[in-house]
Amino acid sequence: GLVLGAMYATGLTLTGLNFAILIGFFAGLISFIPYVGSLTGLVLAVGVAFVQFWPDWTMIVAVVCVFFVGQFIEGNILQPRLVGKSVGLHPVWLMFALFAFGALFGFVGLLIAVPASAAIAVLVRFAIARYLESPLYNGHATEPAPPLPADRGGGRRSQPRG
Repeated sequence: GLVLGAMYATGLTLTGLNFAILIGFFAGLISFIPYVGSLTGLVLAVGVAFVQFWPDWTMIVAVVCVFFVGQFIEGNILQPRLVGKSVGLHPVWLMFALFAFGALFGFVGLLIAVPASAAIAVLVRFAIARYLESPLYNGHATEPAPPLPADRGGGRRSQPRG
């Protein structure tokens, strides 16, 4: 979030936008929620850009381009490298986890998606490691247990005659 906030703040400052540092860092800090941080920052920055640069469309487009470039860098470089490696999940699994938890639990699901999927991944890796070390996987069959002495007669008790 801090890296993305610094990128947004630098890009918006280079365009000459008022409150660029504040808008950029705010958008970066709330970017832990996918798309919410960038969309909030985009709406704030475009609103300020319309007021500040009204007849000049090129500067408004430049402000929009800062957020598109920031989203491209976040989605293709920052998030897979930083979040995926620190959590140990492939980027596709991260996106699936965010989608699934968001669909199931809404906003709260987006907040808990990455830690919960990381915990599930640790449990699955542990289970796979235990299975790969088990006799079932290695093919070492255990000897069957010898029959009990009471089982020698076929399990039936003879009735006394008479």
